[in-house]
Amino acid sequence: GQVNPDEFYVFKPAFRAGYKPIIQKKLGSKEIKMIYGRGDSKVLTRNVEVPEAERLRFCISDEEVLRLAEYAIDIEDHYSSKYKESRPMDIEWAKDGITGELFIVQARPETVQSQREKDVLETYVLEERSEVLAKGRSVGDKIASGKARVIPDVSDLPSFRPGEILIADTTTPDWEPVMKTAAAIVTNKGGRTCHAAIVSRELGIPAVVGAENATEVIETGREITVSCAEGEDGLVYAGILPFHKDTMSLKDLERPNTEIMMNLGNPESAFSFSMIPNDGIGLARLEFIITSYIKVHPMALVHPEKVENPRELREIERLTYGYEKKEDYFVDQLARGVGMIAAAFYPKPVVVRMSDFKTNEYASLVGGSYFEMEENNPMIGFRGASRYFDERYREGFALECRAMKKVRGEMGLTNLILMVPFCRTIEEARKVIAEMEENGLKRGENGLQVYVMCEIPNNVLLVNEFSQFFDGFSIGSNDLTQLTLGVDRDSELLAAEFDERDPGVMKIMAMAVQGAKRNGKHSGICGQAPSDFPEIAEFLVKEGIDSISLNPDSVMKITLKVLETEKKLGR
Repeated sequence: GQVNPDEFYVFKPAFRAGYKPIIQKKLGSKEIKMIYGRGDSKVLTRNVEVPEAERLRFCISDEEVLRLAEYAIDIEDHYSSKYKESRPMDIEWAKDGITGELFIVQARPETVQSQREKDVLETYVLEERSEVLAKGRSVGDKIASGKARVIPDVSDLPSFRPGEILIADTTTPDWEPVMKTAAAIVTNKGGRTCHAAIVSRELGIPAVVGAENATEVIETGREITVSCAEGEDGLVYAGILPFHKDTMSLKDLERPNTEIMMNLGNPESAFSFSMIPNDGIGLARLEFIITSYIKVHPMALVHPEKVENPRELREIERLTYGYEKKEDYFVDQLARGVGMIAAAFYPKPVVVRMSDFKTNEYASLVGGSYFEMEENNPMIGFRGASRYFDERYREGFALECRAMKKVRGEMGLTNLILMVPFCRTIEEARKVIAEMEENGLKRGENGLQVYVMCEIPNNVLLVNEFSQFFDGFSIGSNDLTQLTLGVDRDSELLAAEFDERDPGVMKIMAMAVQGAKRNGKHSGICGQAPSDFPEIAEFLVKEGIDSISLNPDSVMKITLKVLETEKKLGR
């Protein structure tokens, strides 16, 4: 427990099938190591500092990782066969410092992860109320309490302590390491699709966004309670208020005919969320992996000579240490992140959306400012499909494709389905499919399916034509609502007008489902709407949608709603 070690993840089913599925590698800091004591000393062992050059290298090779995986599988199979039931094993090993041989020194039944259960429905109930300090839009349905920490600027993030409640004007991707340790999040700005809302949902913590003056009325150190368990309004109360959590077992819950899938971006959450009853991943976002793990603009790795800032160049060198070609760093990190998600839910389908940053978000990556232009309205600017074949990003998209090819080919995770976002026209569809094929991702080859985000009215109006290029349509309710109603989804002034339940939005979603069915294509929804509004899930089930993808904390609740709706319909 004194050392932060290297970590390696090998996906057993793909390994058994003959692949080399090292789906994750994490370099530990390895500050100290134990060596033999001096010959003239009675001390048998002693700890010494590890030289920096050794810290920056993995302690074992990929070949040794796979050999250990083979040993582990043989041991697990032996005990499973002996006891006639699955016996996951906790195994200890050692490497001879002279000969390099690997030895298994101990094996015992694993008793933590294999025993964990997730099939319960949780409902949070606030037992008392007090003065309301701030009010905004609720994200999730949980309650948390603790001491507030007001963070006026990114430079103040080091002052944040784990377990505190983060109070800020807004958040951006570079805040995420701190957000992971927060008990709850409250922001002045933002709607239900802002950065703070998206990240808090994924982390499973309550958030109140758009609270207007939270940073002014709440001071650091004050004890508060954040409640998102009271409908659409998120409330921040004074003091530590009592609350409890009701749980409902879903062990014997029957599965609906409509597929209930999940939205996910963080690979670290994948295996724990996979324990919730589900039918796969309907939206896996690359953006989280790129901002949290890779951190560098892909074009800055292809053309580092164009980056002029010495600090950014040093950061690129640090992140890509050990890679002969810097672009290989992007491919490896992205493939491992996606591989973790695909492995966690294997063999269920995992739909991965290719990158959908806006130009201002791309520019915030290391080296990004040298490859992105400033736009007045990035939300409907140079994003999604239009980037993939454009010379300004084409080489970056090629790296994304290489990573996806590695996940499906080298790792053997053929349950991966690719999805193209924000595809405006039929010509864009044609060009993107051709670009993917040129980069080794040919639709139909080795069972590869390619979906398109149905988030632009043109995707619905020309659904027959788009069906010639894609195998499925996934409704992106956030953008589809924005573009149907003409409402900037990030506008504070128009937040009340942004409503997926508007009759026009409901009608265009129904048209999308009907159009996909008419063309024999998969229809799904991966936007925020059904997670927030069960009535939208009910409406889409009546329309005959094939799948509904939800935030993990909404899956069980909406599953019950879908089952109830299907029974009413006699399905």
